Formats: sequence, structure tokens, C-alpha cells
Amino acid sequence: MTSPLHPVIAAVTDRIRDRSRDSRTTYLDDMAQAAGQGAPRHKIGCANLAHAFAGCAADDKAALRGEAAPSIGIVTAYNDMLSAHQPLERFPEIIRRAARAAGAVAQVAGGVPAMCDGVTQGEAGMELSLFSRDVIALATAVALSHNTFDAALCLGVCDKIVPGLLIGAARFGHLPVIFVPGGPMPSGLPNSEKARLRQLAAEGKLDRAGLLEAEARAYHAPGTCTFYGTANSNQMLMEIMGLHLPGASFVNPGDPLRDALTAAATRRIVMLAASGSEPTPLAQVLDERAFVNGIIGLLATGGSTNHTLHLVAMAAAAGIRLNWQDFSELSAVIPLLTRIYPNGTADVNAFQAAGGMAVLIGSLLDGGLLHGDVQTVAGPGLDRYRQVPALEEGGGVVWKTAGGASRDRDVLRTVDEPFAADGGLKLLSGNLGRAVIKTSAVKPQHRIVEAPVRIFHDQADLQAAFARGELDRDFIAVVRFQGPQANGMPELHKLTPPLGVLQDRGFKVALVTDGRMSGASGKVPAAIHVTPEALDGGMLARLQDGDILRLDGEAGVLEVRLTEAELQAREVASLPPAMQRTQGVGRELFGLFRRNVGAAEAGASIFAAA
Repeated sequence: MTSPLHPVIAAVTDRIRDRSRDSRTTYLDDMAQAAGQGAPRHKIGCANLAHAFAGCAADDKAALRGEAAPSIGIVTAYNDMLSAHQPLERFPEIIRRAARAAGAVAQVAGGVPAMCDGVTQGEAGMELSLFSRDVIALATAVALSHNTFDAALCLGVCDKIVPGLLIGAARFGHLPVIFVPGGPMPSGLPNSEKARLRQLAAEGKLDRAGLLEAEARAYHAPGTCTFYGTANSNQMLMEIMGLHLPGASFVNPGDPLRDALTAAATRRIVMLAASGSEPTPLAQVLDERAFVNGIIGLLATGGSTNHTLHLVAMAAAAGIRLNWQDFSELSAVIPLLTRIYPNGTADVNAFQAAGGMAVLIGSLLDGGLLHGDVQTVAGPGLDRYRQVPALEEGGGVVWKTAGGASRDRDVLRTVDEPFAADGGLKLLSGNLGRAVIKTSAVKPQHRIVEAPVRIFHDQADLQAAFARGELDRDFIAVVRFQGPQANGMPELHKLTPPLGVLQDRGFKVALVTDGRMSGASGKVPAAIHVTPEALDGGMLARLQDGDILRLDGEAGVLEVRLTEAELQAREVASLPPAMQRTQGVGRELFGLFRRNVGAAEAGASIFAAA
């Protein structure tokens, strides 16, 4: 039985609601004005409408001439270079057929860019990665701007793509929207073994051919990477926020249930349209409770630190203002219920086999740790997400209530027996500014580090120093000028193997940066997203090699052992000349973004809060 809502969750939600009152009211007023009456395609000129259906088959064209058939816009992030998005190639035709059977018409309204952080890690292209989220939001708006659609389906999976789709879709919140996932690839090389081999390569004990073979065994098929990074955190978020159909997140590509769920999403979106039996615009789903539920899901699963940026930016698009204090206060009362790599050895397929989202959501509801009274694309109330989908005869989907117990307590637990009492995400503050740290994968003995600083301006510089044997000691690596204004806030994922090796050798090491560490943040303590960033007046620009810095992941402290007067007297470091060059792989086109991007705690977005 569901318990009363935890008082901290209630208090944080009330504070967010109060903080957002004006911006949320403006948003809802905008959506009400956009809604109007009747099918939007019949408000545009005849030539405009003829353009809109000129490419359709005859039956679809006839349906769009009339007023009864809902028009469904598909916004897709398909490309076949991303393994997670390759399955989306087939989805539009599945959706078109299901729409026709439901008395509707579906068209691909537009495509959005979808880059792979796994390909660009450590490369110049990573400097475009975070900004691609806002480009995707703009592209989503372009796709839906034709103003002929009654509803939309968003097809996307990976890191910046789902947040970008949601930011764009939120500005069309007068329409119903369902997110349609592609599912994770089958399990390959275990993630723990992959990490071990990467550390061996960092030490020079495994050659390129051996490392490439290992990586190819890990990333081996269509579908999302199986570790619990940002891509799979996205899928968890869309489900716990009520934007997926129940149980849709982690069904593998190629499973007949995957296609059946895509068709079911199409039938459902027809029902949610204004002319359908259950009209439900996106703006009704995206309220303060939904975003708090999203944060809670992130904390309960040890999800990606990237969402301390993305959730803030997504919420702002719906007129809701979040900050890192909200995350930190919720983390103190949300237990960690999963052990999925990098917070354990299992992958998302093991999580799904253990009971997946149905068990997770059911347990959180039973513990009074979620808002259960929310609107979802499946209908009123989050209780519907205790159910799991199954393929029925004829290819349809039926939902059945799942048992509340985990089938593998090494991977997934309930609130009465958690892996940890808190969600492992903390706000750090001190004389260097504010930052976040994810401690769920960091052993308690490594969560407090006080050591001399070693300054780096590039992750390659740290790797080179490691290769020269200069880092076999206690130190805190400060990698600065990695914020959104400096170079687009790239992930610094290639720091993980060398720092992990040093920690395994018995040294006290940590990372402090105004950059990102991605959903793969692991066993080394890392104060990330430091704000203000070094290029924007942040104190990181005043640090020098040898300064004593304290990172306390238990007490939430990040400070250098200098007085305010000593810090202010320091010369401010400038952006290194090598980093001032922004040519190559399109970086020169993103100067406008770097000049106008907001701070990390505001979502590192080019958009003003709604």
C-alpha cells in the first residue's frame, strides 16, 4: 500500500512551485493560447494545407482533407551511426500503419541531429556535444512549427537527444506528446571487464588492437550502450515522469514486443489528441511533481550527473525552476535501489530482468517517495507504471501488474532494504563556488580528499603527465577552462582510467573541474560542473599548483585553504592560447552559443528560463 508522501519531498515540491509561480503561469497561459479550438491544419490557407499533404498516399491525403482524422507528427533522431538510434529507422512505417488503423495520419515532421558522445569522447567534436541539446530543441521546434499536427511522437534515446526533444516539445505543450524509445542492445562484454581493460591500456599493459577488440565486444549491436549512463538514465526519466508507455524503456531492439510498444504508443497518442477520448496535452504532464519524480528516479538509480544540467533546462522550458539544492535535499532522503554499472557490475538488461521500472516505481510509491497523483501519457496516476507489457496473440500489447519483489537483489532492491540510505548526489559549496558530486559509486574511504592541487587545462595533459610517471602521489587534479563558455563543457571521460589506476595504487586522488564527467562518473571522487566557471570569474582561475584543496563528499565542502583576501590577490589565469583556437569540426559555428550560454546550475542552456 502506498505510504503518505515523504515530508521532505512535499516541502521541496512546494518550494519549487512557489519559486516557479510566475514563470509557470506564463507558460500555461502561452499553452492555452496556442491550443485554440479544432484541428490546426484547417486554420491555415488551402495552399499551405495542400503543401502539407502533397507527399502523402491517397488515403492519407483524403483523411487530411477532412477534419476528423488526427494528424500525428513524428520527430525522429534516427541515424544509423548511433547504435541506439539505428533501430529508429523502422519506426515511422510502424507508426504510419498503426495510425491508419486508428483513424489517424502520421508523418515524419522532421529530423533532429544526434551525435554520439561515445565517438567524440576526448576529441574536438565533444565541444559541440552539450550545445547539440539546444540545437535539437530548436530542430524539434522547426519540425512542429508547421502547425498542422494534433499530437507528436518523439523518437530519441541518447545523451543530449531526449533532453533536447523535450525542451523543444515543451514549447508545444498544448499538444499531447509521447516519447518512443529504442531499447538497449543485448549484453556483451561485461562493463566491469571493459573498465579493467581500459585501466590496463592506460598503464600500457594492453595494446590498441587488444583494447579495440574489447570495446567492440562491449558495443556490438543495435541499441543503447548497456551501462547506466546518460542514455539509459534518459529512458528511466521518461518512464518515471510519465512520458513513456509503462515498461517501454528497456525492451531490446528486435524483440517483437519492441515493435508492438511502438504501435501501442501510436494508438495511445490518437486517444490523447484533442479529438480523442482522453485529451491530454503535454503541459498537463510536465508539472512540478513530474520533475520532482524525475529527480527522485535519478537519485534512486544512481543515474547520470548530466541530468543536474538537463533536468534544470527541461524544467525551465515548462516554466519550472529547479536548482542543485533541490537535488541535494532530495538525495538525503531517497535511498539507492540499484547497482548498475558504474555503480555496480550489472548492466541495464540485468536491471530489466530483475523487475526493472515496474519494481522500482512500485517500491518508491509504496515508500511514499514519489508523487503518485500525477498525469501521465498512460492516464491519471503513476500506479499504472507498476504494470509490465506483454505481447498478446495477434501482436498487440497487454499490461499486467508485476510483483513488487526484485528477482535479483544484487541489482535491484526495494526501499525497505536499499543499497544505501541516500541517493549519493550532493551539492558541494565553498570558496571555489558550487559543484555537484556523485558518490554512489565512490567507496566511503575515498569520499574525502585533502591534497595539493595540480592544474591541467586539458584531459590529454593529465594523461601525458600520468604516462610520464609524474602523478604517483596524493593530489587533486583541477582541470579548468572546461565550462560551457570556455569550450562547450565537454565530458572528461578519458580521465577515469588514469585516476582510477592511481587510486588503486593507494594514492588519494580526486578531480575538480568546471567540465562534465558524464553518466559514467565512477569510483574516483569528482567535483564537477563547478560554477562560476573559470572563464566567467570563477575561483578555479585563481588556483595554482600546490594549493591545498579539500573535497569533502560527506559534508558537501569544496574549498581551497586560502583566505578570501589571498584568493582575490591572485592573478587570474587566462584561457590558454591553444584553447582559444575554435576551428575544426564545426566549432567555429558555435561561437554564438559560447557567448550566450548560461551557467551550469541554470542548465548550461542558451535559452532564457521560460
